[in-house]
Formats: sequence, structure tokens, C-alpha cells
Amino acid sequence: MEFSQLRIFQAVAEEGSITRAAERLHRVPSNLSTRLKQLEEQLGVELFVRERQRLQLSPAGKVLLDYTGKLFALRDQASAAVMGGQPAGDFALGTMYSTAAIHLPALLARYHKQYPAVNLQVQSAPSGELLEGLLSGRLDAALVDGPLELAGLDGVPLCEERLVLITEIDHPPVRSALDVQGRAVFTFRQGCSYRMRLEAWYAHYHAAMGRAMEIESYQGMLACVIAGSGVALMAESMLASLPGRESVAAHPLAEPFVAATTWLMWRKGMVGANLNAWIEVQQAVYPAPALETREIA
Repeated sequence: MEFSQLRIFQAVAEEGSITRAAERLHRVPSNLSTRLKQLEEQLGVELFVRERQRLQLSPAGKVLLDYTGKLFALRDQASAAVMGGQPAGDFALGTMYSTAAIHLPALLARYHKQYPAVNLQVQSAPSGELLEGLLSGRLDAALVDGPLELAGLDGVPLCEERLVLITEIDHPPVRSALDVQGRAVFTFRQGCSYRMRLEAWYAHYHAAMGRAMEIESYQGMLACVIAGSGVALMAESMLASLPGRESVAAHPLAEPFVAATTWLMWRKGMVGANLNAWIEVQQAVYPAPALETREIA
């Protein structure tokens, strides 16, 4: 069993498809299929079962995936220790979609420049899926909606986001969820923290939330809102980056829903050289004292 085989196995498990995993690893699908078959023959078990055109992990595959994350983490720790604690090897970072679009580019550029020996892999997903990735060992760290009080995790704040509800341009002011009750809501799939915040906002005002229409991009949400099909919640910084933003009305939410803080989270006791380097870069680009001042104010 080789690390290269485990890397292929991990990619297929995360993507649920040999084709998508091959695209991610920049290899041909036939090569991945052969390497997976060899791994299964070596272990004497089936690692995947096919369900509805998607590869799902078998019970044995789930066990191996858990150990795979731990093995990669140990390998990176060993590499860093041998190299005198210098950042090197793989570093898997998860991030929410909005954070990836708005805040990540400057951080990535600086990190790559300062630590070229690190193979940084970025994965975007809703906060719920990112937390699962952290706890399973698939991710070394993740930028998620917080603050979080989850056993086994530590973290530091990245930035504060101001949240706005967007509607068609001529919609009257939205002062509470009662002003938009029953309307369709465009949001990410279950596990999205902003979706949970929106559901809590409706519940706070005892207003009926309309049908949740799941869309996988903020651009798609904006287009649907412009067409007058419903409403959506997003960070003000995300809206400001989107073409067509002038065609919708943005309504700030009242306390306690007006803002959300994005946190960098990781498993307790798993702060290696790569993560330490990322924290240093993050705090240089987004100084923590500035965030604390905004929170106190």
C-alpha cells in the first residue's frame, strides 16, 4: 500500500467519481481505476459500491478513509520534523464559497510566495461538510462560519461579515422576516451555515419561510432574485463582488442576525508547521485586534 494509491483512493472517495477525481489529480481515469483495483486486491476488500451513478464508500472504505487522513497528517508531521519544522508537504484547507471568492486570493498568494514547499489543496463546501472534513481528518484546517463550540476543535477569527437579504430592486424595505414570508428562498444545500442563519431569522419572527431552492453558486442566486423569483441571504462583501448587484435591493438584517464571523478552525493538538505558517499569514493580512475592536464596538 503506497501513499500514491491512498491519494487516489481519497480523491475518488471525496469526489464520488473516478472521472472527477482524475480531473482533480490531472491524471487519466483509466490509471486511477487500475490503481484502485490494485489497492483492493492488496487489501482483499471492496472499497466502493456504486449507487445512483455515484461511487459510495463501502464499510471497509470508510475505515480506510479515516486512517488515510491520519496517515497523511503523520507523514507531513514527520517531514516537517526532519526538515527542522519548516512548512512542507500536503496541507488541505477547506473554505466556504464566499470566503474562497472574497478573502482567500490574498491569503493564497502570500502563503504560496512564502512557503513554496507546501502543496496547498483548497476545497470549497458548506460549513457543515467542512466540519465533517475536519473531524474525519480529511482537512487540516477550514474557514467556516463561527464562533464554534464544538468538542475537539480550536480556532482563530478571520474576519467579520455583514449579512444582507437581497430582493428584487423595487421591493419595499425588509424590516423583519414577516415582510418576505412565504417567498421562495435561494440557498446552498443543507449544511450551509448561512442557510441555518436564515432559517433562524424566519423562526425568530415566527414567519413562514418559503420553499428552499438549492443553488450551487452566488451568481445563480443573484440571477434568480433579479428575475423576481425569491430572496437570498449573502455576505455584503460577496454581493459587492457580483456583476448585476445594482439590479437588486440589499436589506441589512437586524440584531442578532446582522453579522457573522468567519473562523479558521482545526483539530485540537494538530497544529503542525504548515498550519502555524497559515495562521501567521492570516493574522498578517487580517490582524485579529481589528476584528476584536469591531466586535466590542
